[in-house]
Amino acid sequence: MMTSDGCRVVLVCHANICRSPMAERLARQALERLGPSAKTVEISSAGTHARTGHPMHPHTRQVLRDRGADVSGFNSRRLTPQLVASADLILTADRQQRAACVTLVPAAVRHTYTLKQFGRLAAAVPTGRPAASKSPHERLLALREKVILARSEVPFVPGTEDDLVDPLPGPVEAFERCADEISQVLGVIVGLIAPE
Repeated sequence: MMTSDGCRVVLVCHANICRSPMAERLARQALERLGPSAKTVEISSAGTHARTGHPMHPHTRQVLRDRGADVSGFNSRRLTPQLVASADLILTADRQQRAACVTLVPAAVRHTYTLKQFGRLAAAVPTGRPAASKSPHERLLALREKVILARSEVPFVPGTEDDLVDPLPGPVEAFERCADEISQVLGVIVGLIAPE
């Protein structure tokens, strides 16, 4: 869990070769705009049904490279109760993975969302820009707390709207659409935690 020095964000999909590695690497890239202190936000990924040690899907790699994101050093890993328990924020590709995380560690329900759900709720949070004196991880955790409160205030949407469609077995264009959706949500989140 969170320490005074940082926080852990885990992105989760089914096999940890398409959506979650794409979200992981795009999130790291998006956080870079906050400067060196953004390294206090540790970003990783896992899959509920992943086979450990597999590379990301070739289309995922291609789309990430086309966007200038780092694709090096990736190996898939399976989601574990320890990984869920140690995370400060878990963002899943869809509701099935969200349910799997909460099944593994019921207490994680307060900080586990689908990626699109978290972005939708974050966008609805009343904002004043966070203080520049706060670190990126402190601003992200403050946003997480506001999102917890926003859950009961934001109008209901059909659950499918909060799911990130699996691009498999589609062509590279399906992966590009997936990356566009991820980038849109990350833009909201990083925009909200950027200092004035």
